[in-house]
Amino acid sequence: MYHPLLDDEEGSVSEEEENGDDDEDEDVVLWTMESTKLLGDGKKTYNEETPPIQSVERETLLGYPRSVFFIVGNEFCERFSYYGMKAILTLYLHQQLMYTEDASTVIYHFWAMLCYFTPVLGAILADSYLGRYRTILYISLIYVVGNTVLALGAIPPLFPDLTAKISISLLGLLLIALGTGGIKPCVSAFGGDQFLLPQQQNQLAGFFSMFYFSINAGSLLSTFLTPVLRADVQCFSQDCYPLAFAVPALLMVVALVLFIGGSHLYIKKPAEGSVVLQVVTYCTEALRRRCGKRRRDQDNSSSSSSSPSSSSSFDPDMERLMRLLLLFVPLPFFWALFDQQGSRWTFQATRMDGQIGQWDIKPDQMQVVNPLFILLLIPVFDKCVYPWLEGRGWLKLPLQRMLLGGVLAGVAFIMSAVLELNLESTYPVEVKQGEARVTLINTLPCDVTIEAPGFTHNTSITTLQQKVVNNIDLGGSTSQEFNVSVKLDNEWCGGHIKYSLPTYTLTFTSTQAHLVLVTADSSFVKVVNIEPPDSYHKSDNGQPKLRLVYNLPLPLLEQCVKVTGTLTKTYTFCITDKPQGLISGTPFQTLHPGRYDVHLPTMTDNNTTHNNNTHKPTQVELRSGGVYNLLIQKPLSNITNTSSVVLYEVTPPNSVHMAWLLPQYLTITVSEVMFSITGLQFSFTQAPSSMKSVVQAAWLITVAFGNLIVVIIAGAKIFERQAQEFFLFAGLMFVDMICFAFLAKHYKYNTEEEEFGPSKHNTQQQQQQQHSSSGNNNKETLSSDETTAF
Repeated sequence: MYHPLLDDEEGSVSEEEENGDDDEDEDVVLWTMESTKLLGDGKKTYNEETPPIQSVERETLLGYPRSVFFIVGNEFCERFSYYGMKAILTLYLHQQLMYTEDASTVIYHFWAMLCYFTPVLGAILADSYLGRYRTILYISLIYVVGNTVLALGAIPPLFPDLTAKISISLLGLLLIALGTGGIKPCVSAFGGDQFLLPQQQNQLAGFFSMFYFSINAGSLLSTFLTPVLRADVQCFSQDCYPLAFAVPALLMVVALVLFIGGSHLYIKKPAEGSVVLQVVTYCTEALRRRCGKRRRDQDNSSSSSSSPSSSSSFDPDMERLMRLLLLFVPLPFFWALFDQQGSRWTFQATRMDGQIGQWDIKPDQMQVVNPLFILLLIPVFDKCVYPWLEGRGWLKLPLQRMLLGGVLAGVAFIMSAVLELNLESTYPVEVKQGEARVTLINTLPCDVTIEAPGFTHNTSITTLQQKVVNNIDLGGSTSQEFNVSVKLDNEWCGGHIKYSLPTYTLTFTSTQAHLVLVTADSSFVKVVNIEPPDSYHKSDNGQPKLRLVYNLPLPLLEQCVKVTGTLTKTYTFCITDKPQGLISGTPFQTLHPGRYDVHLPTMTDNNTTHNNNTHKPTQVELRSGGVYNLLIQKPLSNITNTSSVVLYEVTPPNSVHMAWLLPQYLTITVSEVMFSITGLQFSFTQAPSSMKSVVQAAWLITVAFGNLIVVIIAGAKIFERQAQEFFLFAGLMFVDMICFAFLAKHYKYNTEEEEFGPSKHNTQQQQQQQHSSSGNNNKETLSSDETTAF
């Protein structure tokens, strides 16, 4: 059965209280790693350096030290800030800083890597120099500055130059990495410092319950809310990244104010020295002595005088630490896959349909699925899955569970690769170098036939329909002129259009998708190559793109067409004589998916114009990922004398729903429960008592190296198709788990069952036996010679 990292009676969080993703799981054991020690006789005690006066006179609220409520509030606000900006970061890098998806992925994971290297520095700073309180205070100031700089960098008027905007934004991200990483190992441990142990063991368990509830509340709310602020609020005629970054920045300011507000209530323990530095010093000295090939007695003398610990137990502890850290070598590959939820999987969501009725799921909102599944799956596994498996003799040992969890991570990426293969059919057809694409729209009230030497055959187009001609060869040049002829199927088209030139000259440019209108001015046929060309690529955020294409009379110049959504969201497309007169097109705009009413400006009898919203508007529907041209054509027929409003599809909308992401999210979350949470439990119970903080630092470093793997593979651009990269990561994960299985098979569990047994029942049984017979106790412990992972 899956067990918590510590029994409840030892002041840990219970099974039901453990939750969160990779940023949260490691915090659950951080305080116990740093505050518990094992004495020589095998009994556990706690640091008891609290001033005696506070042991009897401390202020409490609901039985808890008042100081911890400031810490819990601080953690809620800090997690809201971190997860809020992290949720929208990849889209910001791609849409606003204009990085490609590959480059955005590289920057995102490099930043994440820094976020997991800096906790080691924060722990050393707190343990060796400043103490936890001052470390949290000073680094939180850096954190606030980083959030503020990032929010300011997202304001277009402040930094209109892209280079300056990139520099400011990356500086903000660097400061945030220093901030969030620097305080990560300190906050939960500082909260634990506020309790008097063992007198307040029950209150400590309740504190961790509140603490991790605040973590999940902050992360869930921000992951859901921040994408809404980004997409549903418009700032400077675009997605409101300044607001989406400003709200997390404000919450970080509140976090700092709360932390300072409780300053007079805190127990502030001084720095006592860093075990991490001691281990590094020890290893460095051992390596130096080995390279020097000194005699064994000289080595022993040097070890006793130069090593960071003169205790006879330090060398055996180092041996156990090295055995445990060897198992950590394959772990980074799991984090390489897991952390791509915020990068590759988010980009994948932008190419999918997120509409559920009138509600539109944002691509970056899909990240909220992981913590939601975590909250559901942890009690399910604790109470149902693990007991059921144990009853059949399966997955009894933690390394077995970790192995299956790692395999499931690879399965999740196979799912994402298969999904990507299905998405490829919805992607626009790329216009290759040396070729062009032309979309012909016939706006005349009769059918026409288009003839051109570059077309493989004559093209017949019915009225108000479009035809697309792909792969027009430009003969190796960057642009080429084509002579096009138009034949009317009706001699008196619309009652008055009857004249057509022998040929019309059109210029097509390499890699561009051109839009050509076949229209008329009075009785003459006109063929117009619309500027700007079609922007056939899907939007970066998965929303539909729309532009206005028009052939309108002179009095409607400088007027605007209003496109109004069902939720009163209105977009305007203004009619100008730029760049090519009365027959032209507007730039593309990104809109929210949904149904819209198109309101046209109309002319009064005195030839003036106004926006008439009283007549029945034309309704159009825009779907996620689609690219559209909206034609507004003045009356060309003497018979009907009506304007035409027609929506044309340039690129098909996203047809695969975001709900198809749920299987891979569910699989990766099950993988996290079995791999990450079990791995934390295993690492803590197997770590030497004097080096638990070292193991915690090593765990965080595996996350950092996992992100480094993504940086290397994404930066190398090995494949053109994203599905191939997903298959690569899945294959690497399976190979990695084979290596992990080999290491796990030869791993021997430690024998310190007196400190952390395999279950609460066994621990209680051992405690009873300790009073009766030490010999009987030995029968209940695991034998390092007999018990292995498999």
